[in-house]
This record gives sequence, C-alpha cells and structure tokens, in this order.
Amino acid sequence: MVEPAVRVVELAGPLTRFAGRVLVGLGFEVILVEPAGGDPSRSESDGHPFAHWHAGKKSVALDLGADSGRGALERLLATADIYLDGSTPGSEPVTPPSSAVVHVRVTPFGLTGPRAEWAATDLTLAAQGGMLAQVGDPDGPPLALPENQAEQLAGINAAVGALLGMRARRHGPVPVVDISAQECVAASLEAGALAYLHEDRVPPRPGRVHPLVPHGLFQAADGYVGGGLGGSPRMWDALLAWLVEENAAADLTDPRWGDPVERKRHQDHIFDVVGRFIGKWPKHEFAAAAQERKLPWSAVDRPDELLVNPQLNDRDFFLDVVRDGVASRDLGFGFAFPEGARIPELHVPAPGEHQQLVPDAEPPAAGALTVSAGRRPLEGIRVLDLTWVLAGPYCTRILADHGADVVKVESRGRPDPTRFAPFMHLSRGPHDDPDTSGYFNDVNRNKRSITLDTRSPEGLEVLADLLAHSDVVVENFSSTVMTKMGFGYERLCALRPDIIYVSMSGTGHTGPHSGWVSYADIVSAATGLTALTGWSADEVVGVIYGHGDIVAGLQAATAVLAALDHRDRTGRGQHIDLSQLEAMASHMGAAVLRATGSGRPGEPIGNAHPTMAPHGVFPCLGPDRWCAIAARDDTDWRQLCAVIERPEWAADSRFDSVAGRRRHAEPIAAAITEWTRPLPAELVSERLQRAGVPAGPVRNGRDLVETDPQLRAREFYVRGVHPKVGAFLHEGSPIRVGEPVTVRRAAPLLGADTDAVLRDIAGYGPETIERLRAAGILT
Repeated sequence: MVEPAVRVVELAGPLTRFAGRVLVGLGFEVILVEPAGGDPSRSESDGHPFAHWHAGKKSVALDLGADSGRGALERLLATADIYLDGSTPGSEPVTPPSSAVVHVRVTPFGLTGPRAEWAATDLTLAAQGGMLAQVGDPDGPPLALPENQAEQLAGINAAVGALLGMRARRHGPVPVVDISAQECVAASLEAGALAYLHEDRVPPRPGRVHPLVPHGLFQAADGYVGGGLGGSPRMWDALLAWLVEENAAADLTDPRWGDPVERKRHQDHIFDVVGRFIGKWPKHEFAAAAQERKLPWSAVDRPDELLVNPQLNDRDFFLDVVRDGVASRDLGFGFAFPEGARIPELHVPAPGEHQQLVPDAEPPAAGALTVSAGRRPLEGIRVLDLTWVLAGPYCTRILADHGADVVKVESRGRPDPTRFAPFMHLSRGPHDDPDTSGYFNDVNRNKRSITLDTRSPEGLEVLADLLAHSDVVVENFSSTVMTKMGFGYERLCALRPDIIYVSMSGTGHTGPHSGWVSYADIVSAATGLTALTGWSADEVVGVIYGHGDIVAGLQAATAVLAALDHRDRTGRGQHIDLSQLEAMASHMGAAVLRATGSGRPGEPIGNAHPTMAPHGVFPCLGPDRWCAIAARDDTDWRQLCAVIERPEWAADSRFDSVAGRRRHAEPIAAAITEWTRPLPAELVSERLQRAGVPAGPVRNGRDLVETDPQLRAREFYVRGVHPKVGAFLHEGSPIRVGEPVTVRRAAPLLGADTDAVLRDIAGYGPETIERLRAAGILT
C-alpha cells in the first residue's frame, strides 16, 4: 500500500515560500493559497521569482477578505497535515483546528514581544538579526547578502519546525510552532554574538578577510578566488611548498612563519605574498591546482557559471522548471530525497489550477489525539554525532535542542578543533583548555561526549556497538573517511537495518570534485553567493563568515527529520549524501532561473533591490551606527516622505514609480541621510515603523544581547551553567514547538559521559570499561 503524501497548505508570503519549496523537495503535496488575482510575484521580474519558489506546488485561489474564501480555507485546512502560515501579524484569516494540523506560524519577529507587529523586509530582518553587521568593509556601510538570505533562513527553519511538529503530533496535539525570522538570523551568525558573550568583543565588519580563521577573498587574473591557509599544519606546509616551487614564497620560508599564532598576527603580510601569486592565475585554473594539493580554494562563480559546475551537473543537482510549456534550468534541492531520488522537473501552476482540492463540505472531524504533556518532539531518538567545527554540530544541536539524545564522539588526541584552536576558542581565559571554548560550548549544548580511539581496531568495535544502538549517525568527514574506517552504508545497515546515515562532506560522496577540500567560505564562493555580495562586478566583497556552514546544518537537520518521518511510514532507513555545496546552492533563490531565463549573468547591486526603492542602509548618530530602510511600494514611499520632512516628494512625478526612484537614488539617499544622521538608529526605526515603513537598526553582537527589546522580551539568549566556565548566555532556538528551548545540559566536558554512554547504550559492564580504558581505547 502506498502511503498518501503529507498535505501542506501554504499561505503565500516571503517567509513561507522557501519552506514550501523545501517540502516539495521531500515529496509532500504543497497547496499554495493565492489571492483571487494570483500571487503578486507572478508579475515580478518576468515571473522568475514565482516560478522558482512555487514550481511543483498546486494552486488554489481564494478571496480571504470574504467569508466564502475564509470558509474554503478552513475546509482545506481540515484535510491538511501542515499549515505554513505567513500571514501578516494581526491579520490571520482563520484559526486552524489545533488538534489536527501542525500550524507553523512564520512571522518577522515572533508571536509575542513589543515588536511582534513591526513591518519587515529581508533587508530590515538582516539588519535587526545581526547579519548586516557581519558583511562589508570595516570603514564602509553594512552590506546585504543577496537573494533574500534572511527570508530563506526563516523558510528553512520553518521546514524544520513543520517536521518537528509532525513528529510531535504522534504524541498529542501540537501547539503553534512559532518561528521568528529575526531569531533565525540571530542564530546564524557563527561568532557574531559569541565573540561578545565570551570575549567582551565586537569584531568590526571583516571586509574580504574571515574574522576568525586565515581565509579571505583574493583577486585572480579573471575574477576572484576564495580560500586561505586552511586549518591544519599540513595545509600551510603544502601551500608554502607550492609557493617555493613557483619561486613566489618571498620571506615565508623563514621558520617564524611555522607558528600559526605568528601567521595570524601578521596575516596581512602573508596574504600580500599569496595574493601576488594568485593574481597571475585564471580563477578556475588556480582552484583546480590548489585542490590537487588538497588546499581549500575555490573560484568565485556567478550564477550563470554555477550552471556549468561539473560537480553539480554530475550529481544531477539542477532541475527543469516548466512554465507554459517552456523549460528553464533552475536550482535543485539541498539533498536527494527519499533514498537518493532527484526531482528532474517541476511545473509552475496556473492561478487556481487545483481549485477542485477545496472540499465542498466540511470533512469529518479527526479523531482526538492523546495529550502527552511536556514531551519534546525528538525524545527517544538517539543520534551518534561524528561531526566537528560548525556545519555538523549545528545540525546536531538542533536535534539535541528538541529532545534527541546526541552522543558526540571525540578523542583526546583529536577533539573537535573548536575546543582548542586559538582563533576559534572564544574565551576570557587561556585558550589551552578544551572545555572552556565559548564557540564549542554554544554549538554543543544538550549533548553528551565520549572519547574513543577510532584509529584502533578495538575502538572501531566500540563504535560499531554504539552505531548498532543509534537511530541516526551524522558525520562531516571528507568523502572517503567512513568507508576507510569500515563504516560504509552497507556496514551500517548490517549493524542496524533501519539506520539513518547523513554524510555532510563538502561536495558529496560522488562526482569529479568529491575529494575537494571545502570550508564555508569556499562553498559561498562556489555557489554564487560571494559573487553577488558587493557593490558592483568590480567591487565584490563576499561572504566570509560561516553562513554556508549554518545553511548546511539546517539542511542536514531537515534531512534527518524527513528521514525519520520516512522511516515511520516505510520502516526503511537511508543514506542521505548531503553535499554542503548543494545545500548552499539551493539557497540562491531565483538567481539561476533569472540567468537562464534572461541570458544575463547576475551582478552585485549593493543594498539596492529590483522591486523596492528606496532600499538601503543609512548612517545614524554615533560611530558605525546604521538603520536599514525599505520602501516596499508607493504607500511606503509617501509615508517615508512625510517622516523625513519631504512631503512634496510624494506628489513629484520623478519619484512616482520604483523605476523613477531608482533613477534618482542619489538625491533620495542624500535626503534620507540628512534626516537620519543626527538621530539614533533606534529613534529612526521607531518613527518609520509608526508610519508603517519597514526599518530597523543594524545590530551587532553587543546590541543583540544587551539592547534589542524584542529578543530580550522573548528571552532568546538562554542562561546555562557550565561545570568549568560557570554561567553564560547561549544563543536560543528560533523554533518554538510550544515552550522555548532550554539548556537542559551544558556542553560536555571532553569525554565526561564515556562510562555512562557505554553502560547505558552499549550495555558494557564496569570490567569491560576499565579494560578498554587501561588499553588506551577510551582516550
């Protein structure tokens, strides 16, 4: 018997559309509820945004301003499993039946708090969530990430929330799943707030250089490349040997540069030497030559160049979007699902094409669900965590936060690098204690730690016993490591037939670039994100911090939850070969479809926007204080004119359209700046918001933790007590399935749970544990 598809009803909105797209990729039936005249994005940019976000969905057109439309939506929701609700706060058209449907409420700032009803756009959310403070030159304005990254973070978190809600529904009625887009951004900043929490430090915008590790953006002969010195002594040695071979090492053969601290202290000099070497190479040739030496570099590709990426094409990542009988290439999904299946083609629905899906009468009421109070969605699920640094641990943190028993496997000889790497340790004290790293302790809360020598046969036997008792195993090694350890997917299935195995290598386990070395900035460079982040094609700034790691972690958490749902329905586990390259590429919005549909390569546009004007970041009172402002339409423009004391501009024919306002961007920006510069950013935001105009201060790490009234009211930063460090604030979870996530257990001391894990999970007795410890297996 074929299980019926999970039915999702999506109320169209910028914060829900990516969630709906992700669920289409999982094989769910997604029904888009459009206005009677069709979604407005159908007429934007030749329809490319609508085609990207909504291909593969079914369309129902309803007038939700009328009783008949609201009644039809209620009847449709009575047939649904999930309701993706992106309606404007305060204007919800219906209240869905709480006992039957998982109601995922996605709003700019969450359902509670003093700013819950503030207006927002992607730009203002990126500002208030802290993203803008992380991008741009230190002496210039903050810079927006392209392709609606703040909205997409809300969307992927909403997909995770929907799947958590589905799991929670097995045990009783699910409270509203509350997703705050601002919190989704604030939880995605790598060290953005952690540097302040753990070192009392607010890093400046990093320009083209990573704020923590020795990586950056470099000019090649025909564009840019991204990469750096890597994260191990081997990588520095290999880079230096290459420079020596090419007679380009300058003074870097001096023994002083063998010290990583010295290299970091004088990073500008090393980058100057490396930059002169790179400048002579075409970008793709340099990247290929570097990867032959297992060095982490990538060409910075535009969206049109992404289409010819050999790795993505070999793995059938792209799909065809069919509109009016015409197919255009578009981005695929973050991972192949289920069981390695790729979707080759999606059709764009006509408005109201599937109106017959709305029942004529109220369906029979669903049976009552048994209430299981206080149960977290993933209680009873065990995850073996073989990941490190950020992408993998971020995935498993999500699972742990929502109740999974996550066991992190390390060794004293090779712990997670964020425990000890001096640049990522983030601590007020010395950086030589593996248990006091703020970076590690935030991303690994609610987990347990076991130390195990996996280089020995006996250690691998212990690992096999743990795997046999785990529902899920997640790893982010390079593509061949698990097989070399003897734990390819076939072996894992022999240990536990229904195991869910998620691998998170940089480019995937197959394909011509499967052996390439990858970091978050490498992934951003390879997927078009870096190329579109800048002021023009000649002024690319790029995304240097770990945005790609966060995206990969969120996609991997989605994969785990989808695989658990699939196992519940079929009894089968699966291997999800998640490529971080594909995960990040799937977040590039309509960039590729615009390139294929228009034949024009994408270029950076700074803080401008194709359909909103004015749209930018403006200086305010105080050093490096800014406010993001976005006029969505003519109404916003008229209100903005009144607030900035230029009421005559509201009737000026030069500015009566978006195109006109973009043509006259300079005088408009000058007038706005004249008004904002003497005012605090908070006051600017409040005055504009009272007029209904989206605006928000650009928050840095200190602002997020100390002064943001919305995050404070919602208690986003969560207090937890660590046995070594004491009490400190942790980043919260932007997904609330009922109550907010808490720190139930501090991040584990290295190996602190070894005995308990082996006793409780593997069933080892005290004598066996002592024998293994005496033999050095429990390191």
